Amino acid sequence: MSAMSSNWDRRSIFKAAAGLAAAGSLAACGGNNGRGGGSGSGKNLNQYFHAYGEPGVEQAVKKYASAYKDANVGTQWITSNDYETKLFAALLTSNAPDVFEFHPQIQMVKSGQVADLSDIINPVKDDFNPADIASHTYEGKIYGVRMIDDPQFFFYRKSMLEKAKVEVPTTLEELIEAAAKLTTSKVKGLFLGNDLHAIEAPLIWSAGAEPLNAKNEIAYHTDAVAAGLGQLRKLFTSGHLLLDAPADYWDPSAINQGLCAIQFCGMWAMPAMQKALGDDLGVFPFPKVGSNGKPSVYNGGWSMFVNAKGKNVDAAKEYVKWLWIDQKKYQEDFATSYGFHIPPRTSLAASADKLKSGLPAEGAKLFTEYGHFDNISWTQAMWSALDAVISDCVRKGGSPEAALDKADKTINRELKKLFG
Repeated sequence: MSAMSSNWDRRSIFKAAAGLAAAGSLAACGGNNGRGGGSGSGKNLNQYFHAYGEPGVEQAVKKYASAYKDANVGTQWITSNDYETKLFAALLTSNAPDVFEFHPQIQMVKSGQVADLSDIINPVKDDFNPADIASHTYEGKIYGVRMIDDPQFFFYRKSMLEKAKVEVPTTLEELIEAAAKLTTSKVKGLFLGNDLHAIEAPLIWSAGAEPLNAKNEIAYHTDAVAAGLGQLRKLFTSGHLLLDAPADYWDPSAINQGLCAIQFCGMWAMPAMQKALGDDLGVFPFPKVGSNGKPSVYNGGWSMFVNAKGKNVDAAKEYVKWLWIDQKKYQEDFATSYGFHIPPRTSLAASADKLKSGLPAEGAKLFTEYGHFDNISWTQAMWSALDAVISDCVRKGGSPEAALDKADKTINRELKKLFG
């Protein structure tokens, strides 16, 4: 959830590749060689992490691993911009990680790549956010332990809105109007990311729709979503949208450097924003789209999985249980000491002091009231289809209905492959 690193595309991690078709050997990565080196005894375990941008995360992860006494846990810290490619390539080799962080993906379950963790999660299941459990569950079994929840919403400069006499937007129309009033010769009113992909899912949710329904059928293709895409086209051509920021939406530099008055970003970036801007910050959810819509907050995040095809599955499950279920002190440290994130354990989320007041508390409240989670059945090909919708009708000015029809074909093919 790097809020500080600008050398890789954050979205390529969030919408990570769907299969294990990546070929080739794993290139050299940062960190140790992943084989042993800890203070434990017995088996050697290897865990993969992407390179978090916040200072101290790598050291924390290795500190946790070194405290484990029942195995030697080595850490591969993947510093390049294609974590998922390197992960999937490694999973095809004899040096595959035993444990790795990723996001719930149904293909990984269907291919037998990730181990069923129901036995270690069920005893504490009631202490996890139910939506996190649901997003990792397939056919009654739980695959993956959620480590952090990463809500995404809008940050705004209070002073800029006050000067322009702009109220906090509650609808997409108001957001577009605010962007116009806030734009000056030096500042753009709004930043949604350089390719606008970050707000695809929030647009759907805020229009009162879902990507898929409970039967795993298309549910995003509604009149309200099509109308919202038309409004985004208007915004895109208005001149009030920042389109060439030096870093993408996940990095707070656009709002920190005064390039925009409002930025879509994640809660992970709060400390960096507060350091740069002090109390001149507010937050609000993606506003409602259409008369039947409601505000939404996209919850990203990371989860820990066990390689079901690894050599030490039982030992790996024991380590995951120890760190991500038993060690609440480390879990809270990971969630709140290196950027701000919501602990998926409800007891920790309630007791975390850093989230109890000020802007973090406001962010946590938005997460609770408006949060939406990824669907385990939504694949990378489906994300790519939505990317094409944004490209075709927002950036290029095509018909929203035609763009959605095109996406329907791709997504229905994916659904047929997955579910028949």
